[in-house]
Amino acid sequence: MAQGRRRMLSLKQFKNERSANNKGFTLIEIAVVLVIIGLIIGAAVKGKDLIQSGKQKKFYTNSLKAWELVVVSYYDRTGFALGDGTVNGGSAGVTDGRFDNVRGSAFTNIDARLKAVGLTVPTSNTANSGQFSFKGQYSGTQTITLNLWYLRSNTDARNNNAFYLQNVPTDLAIALDTMVDGQANSSSGTFRQYPDNTSATGAWPDASVTTVVNAQYILDVP
Repeated sequence: MAQGRRRMLSLKQFKNERSANNKGFTLIEIAVVLVIIGLIIGAAVKGKDLIQSGKQKKFYTNSLKAWELVVVSYYDRTGFALGDGTVNGGSAGVTDGRFDNVRGSAFTNIDARLKAVGLTVPTSNTANSGQFSFKGQYSGTQTITLNLWYLRSNTDARNNNAFYLQNVPTDLAIALDTMVDGQANSSSGTFRQYPDNTSATGAWPDASVTTVVNAQYILDVP
């Protein structure tokens, strides 16, 4: 009889212990799971940022710097600025050292002049050599137009031959400014917002609010 009671007590104790062990995760276990989830999310966000940074560097090298190189090379070979006068792919009848405000959506004559002097036209991911498709972090996919423009700098009070970049995702513009000038300042340096007196402090707009901007890339030609 006593032995039977001991067996019943042992069975009851076993059930109680089993029930206690199946109550759920401990606080430590939950904390560990949360830390792991946080690390996974952090890695995903960082990976996305790295991919976007890679796209920005590719645009800088393959588009912006590639066009700067051919403009400088054209001047070295001909002594004239590309897009200055009809003989250089521009629209004006005379050459005066100034870009003729040639739009990147119509670079047919510009492309022809580059080929005529043995230079390679920079490649693009659109049908026009002066336009590029780029997906910004907040703007979605945009068509950026690179124009050969004679622009007025409001902060410097002078005009310059420059690339006038229209419809640039703001996060890309900030990245390009940092790559070109070593820091992001919208009103000074070689790469700026256009117009360059938009901000009194030199701060670029919030990329998540103002998703697209215009910019200028000042060229030392001639």
